[in-house]
Amino acid sequence: MAHYDAIIIGGGAAGLMAAWAASQNGKRVLLLEKNKLLGKKLLITGKGRCNVTNNCTTEEFMANIPSNAKFLYSAYSRFSCIDTMRFFEEHGVKLKTERGNRVFPESDKAKDIVLAFERALKNDFIEIKNDRAKELIIENGGIKGVKCEGGEYFASSVLVATGGKSYPLTGSTGDGYDFAKQAGHTITPLVPSLVPIVSKESFPAEMMGLSLKNVVLSLKDSQTGKILFSEMGEMLFTHFGVSGPLVLSASAHIRKMQPDRYLLVIDLKPSLSEEKLDLRIQRDFSDNLNKDFINSLGKLLPAKMIPVVARLSGIPANTKVNQITKKQRAELVKLLKNFTITAKAFRPIEEAIITGGGVNVSEINPKTMESKLVKGLYFAGEVLDVDAYTGGFNLQIAFSTGYTAGINM
Repeated sequence: MAHYDAIIIGGGAAGLMAAWAASQNGKRVLLLEKNKLLGKKLLITGKGRCNVTNNCTTEEFMANIPSNAKFLYSAYSRFSCIDTMRFFEEHGVKLKTERGNRVFPESDKAKDIVLAFERALKNDFIEIKNDRAKELIIENGGIKGVKCEGGEYFASSVLVATGGKSYPLTGSTGDGYDFAKQAGHTITPLVPSLVPIVSKESFPAEMMGLSLKNVVLSLKDSQTGKILFSEMGEMLFTHFGVSGPLVLSASAHIRKMQPDRYLLVIDLKPSLSEEKLDLRIQRDFSDNLNKDFINSLGKLLPAKMIPVVARLSGIPANTKVNQITKKQRAELVKLLKNFTITAKAFRPIEEAIITGGGVNVSEINPKTMESKLVKGLYFAGEVLDVDAYTGGFNLQIAFSTGYTAGINM
């Protein structure tokens, strides 16, 4: 029978940080990872570049967490973005800060982040096993160990850091929720967060593969008239609707999807006011006076967008440019400044970057990450009901909660 001081289930961001933190206190740690590779999801974050944290103030960090931010105050004050940056630099990764205070490895390679963890975990106190946890061993209200496919392992502290249900190919298959339920915890409803959006309209499919840069996307609640999110950046049209960084960020502001309620309003020309855009269109038109309307938009829009915009503008495609009225031109300007797509649904949770919902944080001690129901049982990372917007905040949650659990185990 193998005995340890601490067992950590899951070799992702939270589990890796927890293993290192626990080993710093001289604890004998067993890290269980069912994948052959550690940090499999880390390798694909930030398009393979790994947006490791956000170089921001505590206030800015908390403002980017739409659910249960208060729960994180203690963990974040113990291990902040500054601590995260210091950890990686001390383990051989040079970092850089980009737009929006997003922090990346200088090399733009997520693999360097995983290699830093591998270096940090190469110490006498940590044993890593490729084994799949099946259930917790709980006796008399306290944790005793973990039953795995390859046998049983015993410890008086166990951390569940198994991730959520997003990206199941990386190993996030929802096992942690089963462990939590076994221990008597409640799971708040699981929803996709940071996820592509299915559109009500079919026209995005006509522009499939087209990426827009330097546009402003605003998310509008049509019931209240409120703008819930607005930011400049990149987005992508797909066969089902829209994706890309702006869309993923906007999706986190939709707490409960209701068909037809949420509108994605794109300003295709954010650097131009309506008046200046009208003047720009008049210049383009004056160069193409005898052409059909549809053949006059080449300088204004990407080729894939032209048939869609022409149709939505209400101006017949074969109208000669010199016959277009001032009123028609005003409608075109309005369309380009408010190109609107209706959100119909989220893509499946498996396609989400993050799982919203999870282990109810009111049942977890925020100062230690220990369960209030089972002594010695801890939770960290995405399995908890805490998630954030894009920009490195979700990984920072994993590092802060993982570190806090690790030093308290």
